[in-house]
Amino acid sequence: MDSGEERAPELRTLQQKVEYMVEKTFPGQKISGRVFADLVKVRGGSLSHSYFSNILAGKVTQPSEDILKALGLGFGVDWRFFKEESEVVDDVVAGLQFLAKRRTGEISGLAGRSLDEDGLPPELLQFALSLLEDARGRRSTTEGATAHSEPEQ
Repeated sequence: MDSGEERAPELRTLQQKVEYMVEKTFPGQKISGRVFADLVKVRGGSLSHSYFSNILAGKVTQPSEDILKALGLGFGVDWRFFKEESEVVDDVVAGLQFLAKRRTGEISGLAGRSLDEDGLPPELLQFALSLLEDARGRRSTTEGATAHSEPEQ
């Protein structure tokens, strides 16, 4: 590619994602598990140096959400970057569907109470979208029945 664009790397596994973030966050440096664990601790998280080393070695493939959040703190990125691809895709698709319906006016507002910094979970977005589809279906049925009914005399 001579166009000057950097090709997006293939980041499917946790190991690939963490290696990529090490390379981009600490270019030209060799970061030990201890240094990274200390960085996470300073930023308010918890991650053992051996666990981080096991992630880099590919020995850990499905860590808990707390570990993913610790990785996000250490690298200064949204922790959801480290989630499995299928989960991220579902989150993005639900979010895009919600934004599209908001833009077209199908959803005019949404109030959330006690939301954390992650915002609405994808399950809630999907639920809101299903309610909207149900309402649209009922409206179509009602409008169709009114259009086909006999005029009153």
